[in-house]
Amino acid sequence: MTPMDKHAVELLGQALDVAAFADSFLDKSLRKRMEETRRGSVEEYCALLARDAREGEEFLAALHINYSEFFRNSLTFATLEHIVLPALIQRKRNAKHKEIRIWSTACAAGQEAYSLAILLEELLGGAKTDINYRIFATDRSETQLDAARRGQYAATAVGNLNLRRLRQWFTTHGETYTVKPELRKNIDFSVFDLLSGQLSSPRASIFGDFDLVFCANLLFYYKPPYQKTILDKADNTLARDGVLVVGETERSILINHGNLEVYPQSAIYNRKQNERASDDEN
Repeated sequence: MTPMDKHAVELLGQALDVAAFADSFLDKSLRKRMEETRRGSVEEYCALLARDAREGEEFLAALHINYSEFFRNSLTFATLEHIVLPALIQRKRNAKHKEIRIWSTACAAGQEAYSLAILLEELLGGAKTDINYRIFATDRSETQLDAARRGQYAATAVGNLNLRRLRQWFTTHGETYTVKPELRKNIDFSVFDLLSGQLSSPRASIFGDFDLVFCANLLFYYKPPYQKTILDKADNTLARDGVLVVGETERSILINHGNLEVYPQSAIYNRKQNERASDDEN
């Protein structure tokens, strides 16, 4: 960052609690709000924050990115569909405990959770299967969770879905696509703050023990200590052979954290190595 950028972040930090966010992301968000509020300098904008609580709310809301897509990162989802999930299903069939447990940690409007439900429904073959699954989809925004529960999307939001899946899993009304009830039945939507020290996993999950945890396209918005907090929480809630899924641009963060990529370029990782070693000793 330039000296002016650092000064901007320092001033912003005096007005709002933004310590967790990466400086580059803060600076970009700050410049955008300055433009939208027609403030010519950082000092002018911070003066606005000091006297206008609503603008503070607007800025904090802008920091919580809610953008998502169905089947975002095609390589990751292809690896899940053709390798990871079939292997997991086979392990469950050979085990006493036959429930697949997945945590979507920042589900936004639900696209990620519904994408996973589509894959599992197709791979398990519907109601005739002996395997159950539960997806615990969380977000810190109740507004986003309400949208996820409704499962209604504009035509522009379903571009990654092929025609067969659209016909099978959605009803249409004009330009609106609505998720069918049978796709929602195994998804639990709830509020959860990944940076909170009060809970290690969603309340509905009771004990974690997830086969997959998704932290995709989230980590790069935070500073390294907060990335570590999120990843440690994810690692600690994974089952013995569970995997952690991140965004394709976040792969270096996972490598630095001590996780190993399951398949090259997939953004799918094993649990942190020291934790796997501890399990092996037990």
